[in-house]
Amino acid sequence: MNVTKKRKFDFNDYFEAALYILAAVCFLYFLPKGNKPKIFQPILIITVLALIKVIKNILKLDFFPALRFSMLAFIFVAMFLANEFDFYSLIPGLDKIEHLFSGVILAFIGLVVFEYINRNERSLKISPSTKLLFSLFFSIAMAGCWEIYEFTTDHLFGLRSQNNSLLDTMTDVICGTVGAIIAYIYLRYNNSKKSNSNH
Repeated sequence: MNVTKKRKFDFNDYFEAALYILAAVCFLYFLPKGNKPKIFQPILIITVLALIKVIKNILKLDFFPALRFSMLAFIFVAMFLANEFDFYSLIPGLDKIEHLFSGVILAFIGLVVFEYINRNERSLKISPSTKLLFSLFFSIAMAGCWEIYEFTTDHLFGLRSQNNSLLDTMTDVICGTVGAIIAYIYLRYNNSKKSNSNH
């Protein structure tokens, strides 16, 4: 008789469940008030959370705990605090915190992308340094790509994502780069710990 073990809930499972519950509460709270942006935001949050899970399952990606936590934390900060609860007016530097967070997340995603690209190349001996440098440069490149996107939409649609300021643009890129470096150091430290434990 086969007995299958149930997967234990970890902190990220509780965190994700809390985000779903908070989104539902926000939807029910703002629905009677008829505040369309505040009603739409919880729907968007639930959609994003579900979409992440769908993509993960379809592509069979391995979201390690630090990546999953950083993604959930980013959703909480950027979509709940910033947009749903209007914390932009309360915390002037919140936008920069988001860019710092995104640098960390994109570095982690870079590592997942590298593993996915090379999933069928088991015979290749790829050094850990190559993986980590790929994740670092992937994140920095994505920070630049995001600013290109903001620049393009600002000029095409008259938006003010960059506040028509080179200082704002460069600060965002720097914050994203700092986040990428923090993630790189974390991954490097974790990798060295694993190497030492295997010896």
